Amino acid sequence: MADGLYPRLADAFPALATEITELLRAEGEPLAEVVADLPYYGLCTCTATCINLLTASPGSSGSSGSSGSSMIQLERDGMDVIWLSLDPSQTTITDIEVLDGRDLGPSAERSG
Repeated sequence: MADGLYPRLADAFPALATEITELLRAEGEPLAEVVADLPYYGLCTCTATCINLLTASPGSSGSSGSSGSSMIQLERDGMDVIWLSLDPSQTTITDIEVLDGRDLGPSAERSG
């Protein structure tokens, strides 16, 4: 568990966390080193169809929906596959949007 209450993103989505780390390292991005320890707070609840994975508590500064947050766009074969939103200090990832339609499994399914 990342903080005792929430699992780590790397535990909930190991393949995704590995891919994000590899893509960030390929770009020489130092944030690659924080991915393994990011907490996973669940899916964003801003709308019923939002598929962002929250790695900061909902409503915290820089989490999904916050205006002015920075973003890193990760590409594979010239296509955006993952967008990472960053906190205002740009030192951690606050949420992850997977754009390529992959099935992330039961950890990304909405309950109810």
